[in-house]
Amino acid sequence: MKILLTNDDGIYAPGIHAVYLELKKLGEVIVVAPDSERSSVGHGITLAHPIRQKPVNRKGEYFGIGVSGMPADCVKFAVDVIFKGEKPDMLVSGINLGPNEGCSVFYSGTVAGAREGALMGIPSIAISLDTFTDPDFSFAARCGRRVAEFLTKHPVPTSTFLNVNVPHCPESEIQGIRFTKQCLEPIHGTFVQCKDPNAKDYYWLTGKLPVANDDNTIDTYAMHNRYVTITPTHCDSTDYDVYKTFETFEF
Repeated sequence: MKILLTNDDGIYAPGIHAVYLELKKLGEVIVVAPDSERSSVGHGITLAHPIRQKPVNRKGEYFGIGVSGMPADCVKFAVDVIFKGEKPDMLVSGINLGPNEGCSVFYSGTVAGAREGALMGIPSIAISLDTFTDPDFSFAARCGRRVAEFLTKHPVPTSTFLNVNVPHCPESEIQGIRFTKQCLEPIHGTFVQCKDPNAKDYYWLTGKLPVANDDNTIDTYAMHNRYVTITPTHCDSTDYDVYKTFETFEF
């Protein structure tokens, strides 16, 4: 099996290396990832600048290709240039530093990498770890391999991918693995006003976590309650109920 591996934290990030070591147990892993961090870029692609690529070594060995673009660029570049138009058997994006559940999927470059794969008809997984400090990716990497094995046996429809979020706690405290729905509670952003050295105002966007909830059918709450969450996520954003209501209207 050929597995394309990408992320948004960059090819030198520890998360991508951790899941790489686990995915190697399933087949050949081809790494094509941004050459530097591209967090929270969403599903952006590069049109106004050329794309450059370079080989990257880690720990003295060839690791993969660093690309001067966004995660979605990396997937497009890999399929067209590296695979010469052929599709890999699977795509994994991550492991991201920080969670990508709920409304984060609209901003996340990691999720965009998996979505781009799904749009191309490639079975795809995004995986993220719920921490921003002192990460231990070992359990999340094993989860990534297990979900990849699951996807080989239980394929999802074209244009659907699996969004996986792993709590950051000792493995003994994990409550289990759950298939969940996406939380639609918005990220509560606040702009903090600050002063630069020239006494001019600037603003820094911060976020606040959703209020705790015991509904473990929803990804945000289940993850906070220490479940590994797997959310089947569809690329088609059409609201079909509204479409059926409006399709006969004439303006």
